[in-house]
Amino acid sequence: MSRAYPLPARPGLRAPVLLLAGMLGLAQAPAAAPASTSVASDPIAKARAAYERRDHASLAALRKSTAAQANPLAMWVDYWDLSLRLRQASQAELDAFYARWPDTAVEDRLRRERIVERGKHGDTAALARELPRVRAAGPSMSPIDREVECHALARRHAAGDEVAGAALDLWFAQREADHGCAQLAATLYRAARITRDQVWERARLAAEQGRRYVVQHALALLGTLRADQVTQAFLHPSHFLARRIANPSRDEAELTALAVIRLASRSASGAAAALDDARTTPMPAHLAAAAWAVVAKEGAIGQRPQAFEWYQRAAGVAAGKSVPATADTLAWQVRTALRAQRSVGPSQRTRQSWQMIVDAVDAMGSDQRADPAWSYWKARALQALAEPGAPGDVQRLAARQRFQSIATRLHYYGGLAAQELGVEPQLPKTPPPLTDAERAQARNHPGLNRGLAMLALNLREEGRAEWNHALAGMNDRALRAAAQLACDAQVWNLCMSTSELTRDEIDMAQRFPTPFREEVDAAAREADIDAARIYAVIRQESHFSVGARSIAGATGLMQLMPQTARWVAGRHRISFKRERIRDPATNVRLGARYLKAMLDNFGGSHAHAAAAYNAGPTRLRRWSPIGTEDTGAWTEIIPINETRDYVKNVLANAASYRALLGKPGATPNARVGQADGSRTLSQQAARTEAD
Repeated sequence: MSRAYPLPARPGLRAPVLLLAGMLGLAQAPAAAPASTSVASDPIAKARAAYERRDHASLAALRKSTAAQANPLAMWVDYWDLSLRLRQASQAELDAFYARWPDTAVEDRLRRERIVERGKHGDTAALARELPRVRAAGPSMSPIDREVECHALARRHAAGDEVAGAALDLWFAQREADHGCAQLAATLYRAARITRDQVWERARLAAEQGRRYVVQHALALLGTLRADQVTQAFLHPSHFLARRIANPSRDEAELTALAVIRLASRSASGAAAALDDARTTPMPAHLAAAAWAVVAKEGAIGQRPQAFEWYQRAAGVAAGKSVPATADTLAWQVRTALRAQRSVGPSQRTRQSWQMIVDAVDAMGSDQRADPAWSYWKARALQALAEPGAPGDVQRLAARQRFQSIATRLHYYGGLAAQELGVEPQLPKTPPPLTDAERAQARNHPGLNRGLAMLALNLREEGRAEWNHALAGMNDRALRAAAQLACDAQVWNLCMSTSELTRDEIDMAQRFPTPFREEVDAAAREADIDAARIYAVIRQESHFSVGARSIAGATGLMQLMPQTARWVAGRHRISFKRERIRDPATNVRLGARYLKAMLDNFGGSHAHAAAAYNAGPTRLRRWSPIGTEDTGAWTEIIPINETRDYVKNVLANAASYRALLGKPGATPNARVGQADGSRTLSQQAARTEAD
């Protein structure tokens, strides 16, 4: 039920367009038509539709008309028109475009597209001209950003700079074999700056991800394998593994490991059997360890009880050396160890599982280790492994220091860490109010206003591009002012996400807004449920968008499926018509009742109720064998990535909302039976009637 979707237009978004028109000296911007006017009739929306149809004639006409009318969004029509003609565009046309729209999102966007397009043709002159003029990409790179960065690294390599480390990071991050980074990898391999082992590592990662063409491109760099060999190992791993090669070459051993990895995605037990089969082509210890680790990960995802032993096999085969494992494989190693602890076995097994967690976190890269989740679990493991008395003081101190480093109300694991420390986390200090001048600067910012205007036309990608371009380089005060502009326009996803970019000034009212207060309070009273829990769900489900609708059909603030809404309405004798599902009061009223039903049917556990709200109660009951007395562990071992993240976010949201609304018990509890009175699945109440 919970999907994150961009916000649709709201009537309130018209105001920023009028404001922008006033800034530019216009009597009225064309985009600021009355709310009753169809968005589709707006010239900018028409131009976007023509762009999608590749309708050159209509775009050219709209480019002229919007420019003549000084439409504040005319630059986008100009961009769409030239983007369709990018291959044929002359340098003079491009330079004129850049001169018309300097330092804007469309200028940077067109330059990036030009770099990617000319890079495919080896046009070094065009790359030399464009690359110095694009903005540096942010931490969350898009595929086109990575390609541009790879072309930049290729130029640096040609100039004699050492770029292999950065190039490998970009190459490994690619989901497809895009030209820019693929070409850079080929260049660096020929220059012996990327090794054969690194090529095979890239191929194994792509095989684990199911990326056939990335595998084929990577292995083509070696020049020692036939294409049909690679295809068979990837597409038909069982047949490939049936071959017996007594004295395999290095490539044959590597392909065998790759085939096991591919087989594991279909059958973890089948891949384990292949590794145990003496007839399988032998492989070096590091490859066997890598294959066993992937088998264990796939077994863990499938909740196979052998996953713990398979991770142990990987470590055993590695014989004290590091097991080559991806970030995802290491994350599942932690979850597998947590799941193993639910069985009432000998204490040695428990110690082994905690040690497995320490080993997994230690093997992670620095970025992954910095994630609060893994800091928390390593701290728990150190705490559990510490010897009684003085001999264990060093480990207990290390655990405490880790808890202290993440103990904050603003993150799920921060709340759990605070609980381990026995402290009540405090809300961040309220920053000084924004000044009139700071708010006016945001209101008068052309890029921010263009972003809101684009969102008002349902042009979400372009709206985000304008908004993000405008935010670049802003300090905390400016970011808060921009966030407030979005809050005032009721674009709550931008309000929250922009506010979350601040580092020192944390405005909780922006990050956790409370619109629809009357509707939420009324629904909370009627359902006998905490308003903070309702807000927590709405924030995660729809970002407070009344018109949000998922691909599956979940609708409104609390993203209710029509059949669920009908069931709740019938059960509680609430008058309901399907067309009213978007009405805020109706949607929240029914959503609160459904959330309360999930709480009642899962022993009052907010974690279980949130999981059931997201994935459905029937699916949740299938996880009952992984029940545990530790809510933090239970949440971490949820087998569905989306639901696991959803539960963490909802519990963290609820803790923040409880604190903001002045409610007690603002920490997401780590152990079942504490703050929210939750119980294990084995103690859950009778099944709900709704799935």
